[in-house]
Amino acid sequence: METKTGFTRPLNRLKAAVPLYNQIAESLLDQIESGQLAPGSRLPPEREFSEMLGVNRMTLRQALHVLETQGLLTRRQGDGTYVAEPKIERQASRLISFTHGMQRRGYRPGAKVITFEQRPVEAYLAARLKLPVSAPVYQIQRLRFLNEEPVLLERYTIPVHCFPGLERHDLVNRSMYEIMEKEYGVTVSQARQSLEPVIALEYEAELLAIQPGAALMLERRLSFDKHDQPIEYGKDLYRGDRFRFVTEIASPEL
Repeated sequence: METKTGFTRPLNRLKAAVPLYNQIAESLLDQIESGQLAPGSRLPPEREFSEMLGVNRMTLRQALHVLETQGLLTRRQGDGTYVAEPKIERQASRLISFTHGMQRRGYRPGAKVITFEQRPVEAYLAARLKLPVSAPVYQIQRLRFLNEEPVLLERYTIPVHCFPGLERHDLVNRSMYEIMEKEYGVTVSQARQSLEPVIALEYEAELLAIQPGAALMLERRLSFDKHDQPIEYGKDLYRGDRFRFVTEIASPEL
């Protein structure tokens, strides 16, 4: 889909104290969020666009870079700049299987096992998982796909004694939580998790088909069974240009 931007807001009506490239970025953001610039819309070529706005190309590039780092614009080599597809919302306050959650949204999830190792647990993880130091754990990395696009790198540390023979099960086509419940009778009942923005290192960028330094969201997670015993420590890396994390907020405490 190719449409010309409807950017019409005169820059001299905006706050003079705000840097010019920020004014442009904010106006484009308004048009993206309002739907005036639809996903897949192609922006005008830089020279034409900068002339429309009455700014130099360096200022325009700064504005476009701001939105590109937020995952709102995407550059296609030799083809121009496009409005990116909407981000997928993930509930930060609920524990939802990636596989089943994405299927309900109409996506086709997939997986590839990058590494599967059994090794002694490290001291800092032993404390979190309530294990003796050097107890055996599985360390697993899975690359997750949506409609064949890599979007998530999962990293699990799981006690071997809770899930003996885990390597025999289909970690490509099945949800990890489904395997835990159906094959071992262990249900994840709650979890403590945190979110923090990070940037992609070269290894992660190659797997996720993004540039090194691109924005990622790191989700750290410690999951518990119904007996309040820790059964999984996860460190998942979500592509920042494909996901948005949302949560419901209770009324303020006074």
